[in-house]
Amino acid sequence: MSTLICGSIAYDTIMVFRDRFKNHILPDQLHILNVAFLVPDLRREFGGCAGNIAYSLKMLGGEPLVMATVGEDYAPYAGRLERLAIAQRHIRRIADSYTAQAFITTDLDDNQITAFHPGAMNHSHANHVAEAQDVTLGIIAPDGRDGMLQHAREFHEGGIPFIFDPGQGLPMFGGEELLEFVRMAEYVTVNDYEARMLEERTGKSVAELAKLVGAFVVTLGARGAVVHTAGQPIEIPCVKAPAIVDPTGCGDAFRAGLLYGLAAGMDWEATGRLASLLGSIKIGSRGGQNHAFTRDEIGERYRESFGTRIW
Repeated sequence: MSTLICGSIAYDTIMVFRDRFKNHILPDQLHILNVAFLVPDLRREFGGCAGNIAYSLKMLGGEPLVMATVGEDYAPYAGRLERLAIAQRHIRRIADSYTAQAFITTDLDDNQITAFHPGAMNHSHANHVAEAQDVTLGIIAPDGRDGMLQHAREFHEGGIPFIFDPGQGLPMFGGEELLEFVRMAEYVTVNDYEARMLEERTGKSVAELAKLVGAFVVTLGARGAVVHTAGQPIEIPCVKAPAIVDPTGCGDAFRAGLLYGLAAGMDWEATGRLASLLGSIKIGSRGGQNHAFTRDEIGERYRESFGTRIW
């Protein structure tokens, strides 16, 4: 059975500023902000939330099925997914469009400034959940606004449990729309900043929102994560990373761990810990899809990190 991943396929242009943004942005001059950052390090990576999630889920042994819209420049990404044996039958090409493009500048404190061109992603509503067969679990990751709303409703109408992961797409929605997402979803995952924004826009606390779903997961960066489920918080420790290289895609790796754990019927403690481990592995590599592991390696690192076996 497959896990349907609705979200973006994108190319990431990643630049590293060898200083700190705070040293060059004057708080009292934000109304006339005009800054330029010298970025001697630049690379182009395969990215997008759906692509990143599918990449890690496939290495875990899951069966990711990507649903996304791409542009006429998709060929290099298509070749990559073919080499990875990730199905592309629900990736739709949109004529006269570019595949989504993210331009990310990261400073020495791992702060990021991102410019994002959605391109073909804005046509994500051209795809329909019902077109995918043998799907038992899904995720709504950042995508085109209309597509996110449509796919959530289609998952709900089809009786397919899904994770609502608004991510950087959260500002596109008002309070009532966000509440609709939460009520339709079985699970929600956000970082701590997004959790606060969700509270502000919906007028409901995390505790109240958690009552509407099977589990509400909040990631806390270096402080780990909290899974709110069945009226109880489950603390998920952060796994110490051997090296901190690039945070790009860490959240997507974490979500791949959540999806694998849910599909495999793991309990929330094991699922959260697996997700935390994947985020730790990813931060040691540049880009969203350059980390690598085997199931045996994950099993060994899980045992070393938590003192128990996962498989």
